[in-house]
Amino acid sequence: MTTHVNGTAAESTQSAEQIEADIARTRAELAHTVDELTGRFDVKARVQERVREVRDRATDDQGRPTPGTMAVGGAALAAVVAIVATVLWRRRR
Repeated sequence: MTTHVNGTAAESTQSAEQIEADIARTRAELAHTVDELTGRFDVKARVQERVREVRDRATDDQGRPTPGTMAVGGAALAAVVAIVATVLWRRRR
């Protein structure tokens, strides 16, 4: 079988079955690549997965907040109360 490579004739050392197998392998690789890219660009699924990860870390087996989560929440609440109290105090002066 003669094929043309870069404008010149070259003898092919592959049989038709080998070429078909190579094409099938290339198609499978391309399909895998497309699947990976689709997963990377699926923002909604990635956000949902991240929410599940954070929820799993922040809650125990019964779905209640862990002590660390409660501490962070309490600190955030205390900061908000301190800021509001400071603003109100400055307005009255």
